[in-house]
Amino acid sequence: MDVLMTVRKIASICTMGTNASTLEKEIGPEQFPVNEHYFGLVNFGNTCYCNSVLQALYFCRPFREKVLAYKVQPRKKESLLTCLADLFNSIATQKKKVGVIPPKKFISRLRKENELFDNYMQQDAHEFLNYLLNTIADLLQEEKKQENQNGKLQNGSLDLQEPDKPDLTWVHEIFQKSPLEMEMPLTFQCVTITLLCFFLLFKVSSKDEDFLDLSVDVEQNTSITHCLRGFSNTETLCSECKYYCEQCRSKQEGQKRMRVKKLPMILALHLKRFKYMDQLHRYTKLSYRVVFPLELRLFNTSGDATNPDRMYDLVAVVVHCGRWVNVRLFLE
Repeated sequence: MDVLMTVRKIASICTMGTNASTLEKEIGPEQFPVNEHYFGLVNFGNTCYCNSVLQALYFCRPFREKVLAYKVQPRKKESLLTCLADLFNSIATQKKKVGVIPPKKFISRLRKENELFDNYMQQDAHEFLNYLLNTIADLLQEEKKQENQNGKLQNGSLDLQEPDKPDLTWVHEIFQKSPLEMEMPLTFQCVTITLLCFFLLFKVSSKDEDFLDLSVDVEQNTSITHCLRGFSNTETLCSECKYYCEQCRSKQEGQKRMRVKKLPMILALHLKRFKYMDQLHRYTKLSYRVVFPLELRLFNTSGDATNPDRMYDLVAVVVHCGRWVNVRLFLE
């Protein structure tokens, strides 16, 4: 109960900037980790989708440390990453532990770079996060490419990496270094023209896919564990989703399932709060109750997964309410 009350009080700090110092005294300095800051971000009309994700990323310590380290590097031309580094540095160097900061420079740059966010409409927090992480990764890859072309590697040699294979960045190391293994035990029936012979052919194939987060379906009164179980349920490939058989050169029914092959440093879970309704001809939000724990161990891992017993601690939750609803959990 004490923990819940503390969380509620800290959350209230982010929305009560003028009373921040009073609330800090009320909560007590012992409740705040050393050198940690809790700052709310000013909403510029419709930027709650952005502010909530930025706050969650700030409290993902590996990501924050990389962004702050980027801040002290030789000054580069302004980009979304430099603006983010300036914002994180502004929060981290505040004298007070609580307060409010206007992310004006970052929002201005975001609207300049992507017209999707250059309006006063409500936006999707999930789309913004993916755009931000992909943009940062692209910027880092382009910088590394320029360094390689100019021969400025630390060892004095040019990078002999394949030209079509981009470098992995710290964004990939934190979030995406976690391919999914798609196990597809395909049980299908081949039909031969000669003799009209029917026989069963069993085949198992797999492929790896990278991801920045896990998107899971939600149901009414469910839990994260149940959502993850549904994510890894066996799916039957039929109708338009049939598997193409190379031997009989036709599409056949089969089955597939998803397993996590490599666990990421930061596990980001995306709850799919939108569902297309045929009768309405549009997507509608699902305001379902989904229970999530403070600690989580993934059970849907592949047989050769590295560190499958890793325990994740919940560090941030994004619940974006309004016309658009999206929920994300960040576990470290």
